[in-house]
Amino acid sequence: MAKQPTDEDTIQQIVERLQEKFPDTPRAEIEDIARAEYGQYAGRPVRDYLAILVERSAKKQLKKTGS
Repeated sequence: MAKQPTDEDTIQQIVERLQEKFPDTPRAEIEDIARAEYGQYAGRPVRDYLAILVERSAKKQLKKTGS
């Protein structure tokens, strides 16, 4: 049986994808935004789509900051 990714695994995957899309933005800033967005979904029953929702939200935040 395949191991389910942990929350930390999911966050790091999101950060990696966003770092490719926003190479001029410091990784720490991307990670802070991704963690904040991830926290908004904590405890909600959207686990199957969590990575997609967080990545989209974080991407919006990064675009707003002009990074």
